Amino acid sequence: MSRFFRGVAIVWVALRHGLDELVLSGFSRPWIRALARLLTLGRRFDAPRGQRLREALEELGPIFVKFGQVLSTRRDLMPPDIADELALLQDRVPPFDPAIAVATIERSFKKPLDEIFVTFDRTPVASASIAQVHFAVLRDREGREREVAVKVLRPGMLAAIEKDLALMRMVAGWVSRLSADGRRLKPREVVREFDNYLHDELDLVREAANCAQLRRNMAGLDLVLIPEVFWDWCHSDVLVMERMQGVPISQIDVLRDAGVDIPRLARDGVTIFFTQVFRDGFFHADMHPGNIMVSTAPETFGRYISLDFGIVGSLTAVDKEYLAQNFTAFFRRDYKRVAELHIESGWVPRDTRVNELEGAIRAVCEPYFDRPLKEISLGMVLLRLFQTSRRFHVEIQPQLVLLQKTLLNIEGLGRQLDPELDLWSTAKPFLEKWMLEQLGPKRLWRELRAEAPHYAKMLPELPRLLHGYLSRSPREESLELRQLLAEQRRTNRLLQGLLYAGLGFVLGLIVVQLIIRIGVL
Repeated sequence: MSRFFRGVAIVWVALRHGLDELVLSGFSRPWIRALARLLTLGRRFDAPRGQRLREALEELGPIFVKFGQVLSTRRDLMPPDIADELALLQDRVPPFDPAIAVATIERSFKKPLDEIFVTFDRTPVASASIAQVHFAVLRDREGREREVAVKVLRPGMLAAIEKDLALMRMVAGWVSRLSADGRRLKPREVVREFDNYLHDELDLVREAANCAQLRRNMAGLDLVLIPEVFWDWCHSDVLVMERMQGVPISQIDVLRDAGVDIPRLARDGVTIFFTQVFRDGFFHADMHPGNIMVSTAPETFGRYISLDFGIVGSLTAVDKEYLAQNFTAFFRRDYKRVAELHIESGWVPRDTRVNELEGAIRAVCEPYFDRPLKEISLGMVLLRLFQTSRRFHVEIQPQLVLLQKTLLNIEGLGRQLDPELDLWSTAKPFLEKWMLEQLGPKRLWRELRAEAPHYAKMLPELPRLLHGYLSRSPREESLELRQLLAEQRRTNRLLQGLLYAGLGFVLGLIVVQLIIRIGVL
């Protein structure tokens, strides 16, 4: 019943804000337009449509606010007035009472506010769907005064999210039962993944750990700044981190007037994303403009500043290698290899004909190559790929949902910074270099180094084990034991043969890679 009432509430909010008129007005068929006029009889809306949509999403809660944040980066898919309003959801969600924030901090650390901070600004500087941020001054362990940002979780978030997730699970169940297409999309698995990420975002200690991990990963890149976490003052409801100074990336005119190279900034964003995904397998998965600033300080001028680490994505080594091979094949227009990878990974049935899938992928992707980013809509490419996937029964991979969402964020951000950016050519050299490192001598040496401690433990024991094995007399053994030893010897000879063959293959691969490198040089 709670799910039913929540569904009724969603419909009521949509009707009260006139979202039915907003949806139906996009259709050109006369009968649909007539239905829209009929539904709006007796209702009058003074506020603009973008404002009504934003207010409806705010009223419906955090899940809908996050949906609006994603839409705000897709100015190619929405009218400017709606995109401008949805952009306010990134850091201007109505704040909650500062007294509640102070009470949460004091309850979490069991100390009065004055004993924790030297100063604390009770006026929030940013307010988002999950938490709001206050600036403060903290005295660190060395006695230095540090400017910090204090993130405080909104009250009652868990109950609000559980209601919406229960409704999403119910709808996902309907979709799975009603059609084969629905089962192929794996809606239940996708909702489960979304459930995990949202609950992770409600734990600010987990967010602090994500921040610290990204800070370590990005330390040597010199393209992005990640704030320092003050672990003594972190709690599941409160997070204290270094205050970052910069210009919001959405203020492009301000950045340009300050002398920031905007096209380079766009390219750096692509490099950061692909580095996090393919080098580290750990990436910031909430990269809308409200979470990104640009440093204008002389010592870090032009670098990205990342904020809000509640949602991060991670990929296994298998995921990374599969995606890298797919991207590389796409960039080389090797559609046959893309089709083979889909079949090898199990994304499509094993009996799928490679040439048919290859032709379908070529028809989708070929028209978009060699165009600047302003002429390419990744949303349109994904839509056509989806239409193609229906024909070949492609299964959606839930573990890659966050990566797909982040890629859309990156495209939206790239459009705002530099409409001339060619996303494909910017990423291609990076991926080719990554693939060379994964398949070349560097990977062999890296894996041998990783296994060295294990080998070091085994080597001292080998002489004793070998002596004990060789000194055993077959005459003293039973017939069954002699048969077992004979079987072991045959197995050992087979393993030795396989080992020598593997070593020969690895050496041959190294020689080929060296020849390739010499040829490139």
